[in-house]
Amino acid sequence: MTRKQKAEQLKSNEGKESPKKPKFEVGNDQYEEKATFDVANEFEEFCKSVREHLAIAQMREILEANGQDSSGSDASVAIKCLDMLFYGPLEKCQICNGDLEFDGNRYSCKGTYSEWSSCVYKTRSPARKQEPPKLPDSALNSPVADLLKKYEDPRIRPHRYVGVTDKPFLGMMISLMGRLSRTHQFWKSKIEKHGGKVSNSLIGITCLVAPPAERERGGSSKLMEAMERGVRVVSETWLLDSIEKQEAQPLEAYDIVTDSSVGKGIPGDKQVADESAPESLSAELKLYGKRGVYKDTRLQEQGGQIFEKDGILYNCAFSLCDLGRSINEYCVMQLIKVPDGALHLYYKKGRVGDDPNAQERLEEWKDVDGAVKEFARLFEEVTGNEFEPWEREKKFQKKPLKFYPIDMDDGVDVRCGGLGQLQLGVAAAHCKLEPMVANFMKVLCSQEIYKYALMEMDLEAPDLPMGMLSDTHLKKCKSPFSHPSG
Repeated sequence: MTRKQKAEQLKSNEGKESPKKPKFEVGNDQYEEKATFDVANEFEEFCKSVREHLAIAQMREILEANGQDSSGSDASVAIKCLDMLFYGPLEKCQICNGDLEFDGNRYSCKGTYSEWSSCVYKTRSPARKQEPPKLPDSALNSPVADLLKKYEDPRIRPHRYVGVTDKPFLGMMISLMGRLSRTHQFWKSKIEKHGGKVSNSLIGITCLVAPPAERERGGSSKLMEAMERGVRVVSETWLLDSIEKQEAQPLEAYDIVTDSSVGKGIPGDKQVADESAPESLSAELKLYGKRGVYKDTRLQEQGGQIFEKDGILYNCAFSLCDLGRSINEYCVMQLIKVPDGALHLYYKKGRVGDDPNAQERLEEWKDVDGAVKEFARLFEEVTGNEFEPWEREKKFQKKPLKFYPIDMDDGVDVRCGGLGQLQLGVAAAHCKLEPMVANFMKVLCSQEIYKYALMEMDLEAPDLPMGMLSDTHLKKCKSPFSHPSG
């Protein structure tokens, strides 16, 4: 074969696959796995360097400059900023146009469908903006400026692989404290083996693993600092379950600080009969009726009564329930007048259940007008609405992630226990229904029934505000039947 013929043959073979190509493709999956592991290690080194040289305030500034959500705890801000700087700014949720946030397992939307419910969209491969992140002067003048610029070009950005692997703690920074069932060195090796890192500091960590006994002892300074920073404190079981299922489990399901399950679902005759035993079915509701003084104030013992002015009773209870974000909270506000003339403002807000971290305060006010204005201000703060339009005309517009007032009747002061049964018995005696039906209604309307149901759902809580059936409720129920659609 002449040189000319060889040249023509080579030219005709251009673009054709090499016979050795299939052998390279056979090992392509292994190459991708190795690349994923290398990217994860590179991200960890990147996070370590950035955390050392950028403060949380600078990270918030970077997020704001790129149109990303900068709210939340220090740990949350650090996770969002590091993810954006390394992998690129996130696009908005394709369903509700809300902000996405990495929760350790996948990207979850923090937006809302409506004022009543949050978006539940989740994805493992979110869309990212194909543009360089904007860096403010504070970041450009920092020691890591060159490192940040390295990942500006969207064409060469690494891709974050989020999937079910044998590394459930990939990209997570975990802190340990207290006497766990295994040594800290044991858990450190386990966490690192499964893709995570262990830190003694609480800055920028994903969670703090602590024994439940820490809460019973009142907690150490490290536990208090974690709570102040908004870091989730979880039990050791979270590590075990995440490793077993090869996927990071939801942190809120293993929270030991706001856990309210102690003593719940246990019959009264099975609980320890001492002063430290939790309240069970025999516990008294702390809030009943529009004129009822909240029990924890202890002002009812001094003859305290709900303050009334211009036909308005200054007593409000609120509820906020959003399953999309695992929120189930209550709030109580009262102005209480005691016989000596002093006026007290009571405020309490927390998770439904025996929440040890509930916000609570009782303040004495000499200035009546000042107390009324403060009450109205708090009402607007927790609901996003004005107080008087609600009380006088029931005008109220629900706001996203804001409390909704519970409409309570002020005509009858209903109590549970023996007195409550006596009241129901008198009502049944004057009822025109058949005796068996009247007795059924008597049992059905007993607050004991609802307390037992709450206990079965692990929501047994004297703090849970219970509304009362009023004309307003009946009109709302009647409206849909009076004007059926279609």
